[in-house]
Amino acid sequence: MKENVAADLSDSLTATHTPRGVRASRAVGKVMRALAREIDGLELPAVEKISEESQEDPFQVLIGTLLSARTQDATTAAASARLFRAARTPHTMAKLTVKRIERLIYPVSFYRHKARHVRAACRMLVDRFGGRVPATMEELLMLPGVGRKTANLVLILSFKSVKNICVDTHVHRISNRLGWVSTRTPDETEQALYRATKARWWPYINLYLVTWGQNVCRPLSPRCGACAIRPYCARIGVTNAR
Repeated sequence: MKENVAADLSDSLTATHTPRGVRASRAVGKVMRALAREIDGLELPAVEKISEESQEDPFQVLIGTLLSARTQDATTAAASARLFRAARTPHTMAKLTVKRIERLIYPVSFYRHKARHVRAACRMLVDRFGGRVPATMEELLMLPGVGRKTANLVLILSFKSVKNICVDTHVHRISNRLGWVSTRTPDETEQALYRATKARWWPYINLYLVTWGQNVCRPLSPRCGACAIRPYCARIGVTNAR
């Protein structure tokens, strides 16, 4: 996905005296262009890797995202690989017992709950959707364990949606830290980002901010001294930077 934005890096930002909303929008553009350069060579988030390795298979992206919640990327990647070796389609995965899925995905966070959700989601995919992952927000949200974050990421990575923003804890934290939004929950952040950013950036916000959040703009002791977007950051809530 990074390569698709390379052509956007040359857009100019030359106006000076502009209304506050326009200045804010242009600050977003500067941040996104800077991150497009800076994340090149950094480790991709686990679900992005799953998407690339599976050739954007919606089912593997869906399951990988379900497993990734509150789980380290290395753990998510290993658990997803074990699960997909045992079953690669909704039909075969729905036939696994919950206990078998638990053993395969352990030690992801909340592995017992996730095992039940994975099996139930696969059963619904088979029974209601003919074994295919649906391509609409409304239908994705019918699946057990699927919230807006998971649905948005599936739509962006597997169905090439340009109308969705995926907000996880990194995106929620960093967009508030930057001053783009002032929100309390990821769902509020998603809706606020639709208003605060241009649509051209929506499919890339998750990739850029998650990658930056895992490597530089960490929850505790962010590496502000080494941050390429520090000139554009309000540093809201930052009290112990490195």
